[in-house]
Amino acid sequence: MKPLDKLTRKNIWNLAPYSCARTEFSGSTASVFLDANENPYGNALNRYPDPLQTELKKKIEQVKGIPAAYTFVGNGSDEAIDLLYRCFCEPKTDNVVAIEPTYGMYKVCADINDVEYRQVLLNEQFQMSADRLLEACDEHTKIIWVCSPNNPTGNDMSRDEIVKLLNAFEGIVVVDEAYSDFSHLRPLRYELPRYPNLVVLNTLSKAWASAAIRLGMAFASPQIIELFNKVKYPYNVNLLTQQQAIKVLSDPYEVDRWIQLILQERAQMAIAFKQLPICEHVYPSDANFILVKVTDAVSIYNYLVSCGIIVRNRHRVQLCQNCLRITIGTRSENAELIGALRKYSNK
Repeated sequence: MKPLDKLTRKNIWNLAPYSCARTEFSGSTASVFLDANENPYGNALNRYPDPLQTELKKKIEQVKGIPAAYTFVGNGSDEAIDLLYRCFCEPKTDNVVAIEPTYGMYKVCADINDVEYRQVLLNEQFQMSADRLLEACDEHTKIIWVCSPNNPTGNDMSRDEIVKLLNAFEGIVVVDEAYSDFSHLRPLRYELPRYPNLVVLNTLSKAWASAAIRLGMAFASPQIIELFNKVKYPYNVNLLTQQQAIKVLSDPYEVDRWIQLILQERAQMAIAFKQLPICEHVYPSDANFILVKVTDAVSIYNYLVSCGIIVRNRHRVQLCQNCLRITIGTRSENAELIGALRKYSNK
């Protein structure tokens, strides 16, 4: 890895961050707060939240096994994605490399930040090649994006290929593990001490059933986390989100139960789809969804909409022609979907 100051945009490295009231005083002994121009009346929501989410990070450390110093908390994983561009990529000069197909926000954030986005197609088994990704890099490549398990394909990327990237690439390797709770692989966040150029994304939106609160995490070296905290908006995670996240993280056993139910339903859904005449292929999944190739994705999608059932049409995504992405729902929701598709097949 190149020295971090050489990877970081010069203006960001030299940036003097905004110093908010709750940063300048973070102790717990005071009883009168007249420093932040808050309204002294009202309920507990009249005060600004902790800008560094100290209590929440303690809870994340207990559950995720990663020290707070290695943890950034943001408004969904999308905030961390955007911060990676803002910290490391000089607009109109630098570029990033990503697997394709994959999560669309990597490219959207590249376009917003005016950074060239280079796509490297997966093979027919939806697997990546570290060599091909590295071939797409040049001296201006700052980030390589890998989503594993990948969205929309659902499969884990080869761990050996990811490690090859980490050892060979001098920039930042981002591994988005939004769906890792549904995979049998050991999360890469535990390997952070070995790879200073690794950033691992995580979220409460999937397994933790908390998409509405918009809570994302990035795990990285303390030096990278310091950069994120320097650039982020002062109070980027509101108090209600912090409180709800702590509550959710306090019951990991219930989440484990949900995960097992989803995995059981995922297996049953794969079997059910394979029995449908409209199904051409069910791709292996390590996530909480399956990607299914069907006879006519557009027609079937529109039919399901007319039935009040919404799936994701991925027909226009590279390598995913005539594919539908189906989230694993409850047993009754899954049965309703299969029943509707049986009716469609018998028309």
